[in-house]
Amino acid sequence: MDRLRAFEVFVTVVSRGSFTRAADALETSPANVTRYVNELETHLGTRLLNRTSRKLSLTEGGETLYARCKSILDDVAETEGLVSSASVEPRGRLRINAPVSFGILYLAPLWPEFMRKYPGVELDVSLIDRVVDIVEEGYDLAIRISRAGSTSHAARKLATSRNILCASPAYLTRYGYPAAPADLVEHRCIGYSYAATGNEWQLIDSERKAHTVKVNYHMHTNNGDTARAAALAGQGVIWQPTFLVGNDLRAGKLIQLLPDYRLPDIDVLALYPSRRHLSAKIRAVVDFLVDTFGGVPPWDRTEAD
Repeated sequence: MDRLRAFEVFVTVVSRGSFTRAADALETSPANVTRYVNELETHLGTRLLNRTSRKLSLTEGGETLYARCKSILDDVAETEGLVSSASVEPRGRLRINAPVSFGILYLAPLWPEFMRKYPGVELDVSLIDRVVDIVEEGYDLAIRISRAGSTSHAARKLATSRNILCASPAYLTRYGYPAAPADLVEHRCIGYSYAATGNEWQLIDSERKAHTVKVNYHMHTNNGDTARAAALAGQGVIWQPTFLVGNDLRAGKLIQLLPDYRLPDIDVLALYPSRRHLSAKIRAVVDFLVDTFGGVPPWDRTEAD
């Protein structure tokens, strides 16, 4: 029995929660995964996993072995990375998750260049606005738009996007301009379902004092493009990032409101399960995106940039 391989299979089964998902991640068959786990249990003379038709759970011995095996594999991966990451050709399937609007506007145009640069990598890109569990759902990498970052995964910042309050000229002609944050209560606002603060909008003045306003939503949506379309049609005030509305602001199709107040910035992050177990294909795509979005992000660039 190849014990290092058996350790890798065991750790993958535990982290993915399934023999089948572990087989997919390891690019082998479920039968091989089962064989390695069975041989490991026989070699150690103890059961490592409790198996039912619905879920797996670790035994006491399994918990001890999992912690040690994960540490060993992380050390092996880090050592290999130090020696060979520069010379290994990225290859294999790369599952990426990204938000819908950002994925269409800023990532979709990049993938052809990435594929030309790394022909051995097979991209599998899913655009979903909800926050996915990248380990549980089998992703190698997730692009996340976040104020809080991630405490459970490794993350690398790609860029920053400013948040903007805005509305169309037609809407402002009809309903007027808010002069202060409290005036937003009287306006028709369009809400984003995944916003962490719900309908409480917080604006920061020049003295760094926070002004929290509980706005009234005329419309809810879980998609930024839908909110943008409603605002462009004169249906209300939106709070959206510049990566989505930057071109509209420059073209005068949307007007920034309360420019003397600042809204919290958001970061564009690349998230992956572990910094110490970084494959060549993940390293390649993260470095590629960092190079692309470095400096002034594309949504805030002028022609002079």
